[in-house]
Amino acid sequence: MIKAPVSIQDLRRKMYLKAKSEKTWRFWGLYVHVCKMETLREAYKMAKKNNGAPGIDGVTFEAIEESGLEAFLEQIRDELVSGTYRPMRNRRKEIPKDKNKVRILGIPCIRDRVVQGALKLILEPIFEADSQDGSYGYRPKRTAHAAVGRVAEAVVKNKTRVIDVDLKAYFDNVRHDILLRKIAERVDDDDVMRLLKLILEANGKRGVPQGGVISPLLSNVYLNEVDKMLERAKEVTRQGRYTYIEYARFADDLVILVDGFRKWNWLEKAAYRRLLEELNKLDVQVNQEKTRIVDLTKDETFSFLGFDFRRVKTLQGKWGVRITPRVKARTALLQKLKEVFRRHNSQPVDRVIYLINPILRGWVNYFRVGHASRCFGYIKDWVEKKIRRHQMRARKCCGFGWNRWNRDWFYKNLGLYNDYKVRYSQA
Repeated sequence: MIKAPVSIQDLRRKMYLKAKSEKTWRFWGLYVHVCKMETLREAYKMAKKNNGAPGIDGVTFEAIEESGLEAFLEQIRDELVSGTYRPMRNRRKEIPKDKNKVRILGIPCIRDRVVQGALKLILEPIFEADSQDGSYGYRPKRTAHAAVGRVAEAVVKNKTRVIDVDLKAYFDNVRHDILLRKIAERVDDDDVMRLLKLILEANGKRGVPQGGVISPLLSNVYLNEVDKMLERAKEVTRQGRYTYIEYARFADDLVILVDGFRKWNWLEKAAYRRLLEELNKLDVQVNQEKTRIVDLTKDETFSFLGFDFRRVKTLQGKWGVRITPRVKARTALLQKLKEVFRRHNSQPVDRVIYLINPILRGWVNYFRVGHASRCFGYIKDWVEKKIRRHQMRARKCCGFGWNRWNRDWFYKNLGLYNDYKVRYSQA
């Protein structure tokens, strides 16, 4: 769970245990906890830690603290208690994707981030207790690396037929009436439901904004029935300690793996059919162009969370799995680095290194859990050449300066990022 003051932590722990032990219990009296100053303070700390951009009102964290943080939080509390709180529209930010497409992020103002954070602090333990083992996206103590490890383990255990599911514009098409009905199954508090409805309707009649503090929790609640269906399929087909179907979901990214033995041909078809039935109930569409059924025994590959998965023979002659960063992910990284070099071609090299090091560190730390040595070597050489060219251009010279600078000089003297070691996931 999220680290928080003791009283909030105790409340969240008690709510989680109650929800876990009584699956049909509906919680009441939650709104008073949302409005407490200590909850709002903790929500503000969470928002500031994420250090996002200002919302549509342009107010920054620095401006809030300069004018008085306590007064800011007290105003929010008074609006919540009196029922006069109204969320602002999100600031829209376009994030480029492949094939000239864009993803629209909705950035709430800090005031609304605090309210959503407070609501999440109170609601999260209830719905966390209802979540399934195969769900990993944006949950406490759950990581993308753990989801990748779960999929890799399933491939090693001969689950070689993979349904690689792509949901069409999932976050944009969440139906508010269905979502609120699912929340109401566990929450018996009219004030909380009214606040949730205000937050959802502030930015349209459908969907949850990508970028909202509470959106990941709501998107997981919406797809929880899909997870439950897959868990039932796993248990129904279980034979002792052996299972013949596995799945992993990270937000809207879902893969289902079925045993490769021909006896389970029907299970692959049945799982896909039941998946479509559950998604149809939620009015969620599958992108038929991107959804694939892959047979790993035919040397086919599939992608999940930025990694490519391929079934290979190990040095011991056993079947294993090879996990490598996707070429598309590497290309996106290089494009981002190119932009930094282009924008700062007249700046000192230490300034450029200061900017690219965090980008490299974050990317490498994410992808170092797979078989990424070759990819890392390519990136390391590419970055080093760009730094050399930057240095030579600053001196109005051509070439890479191979005889001018020793390779170690860039790493030891200039501090260029150099930790490209692969560390296999223990998840």
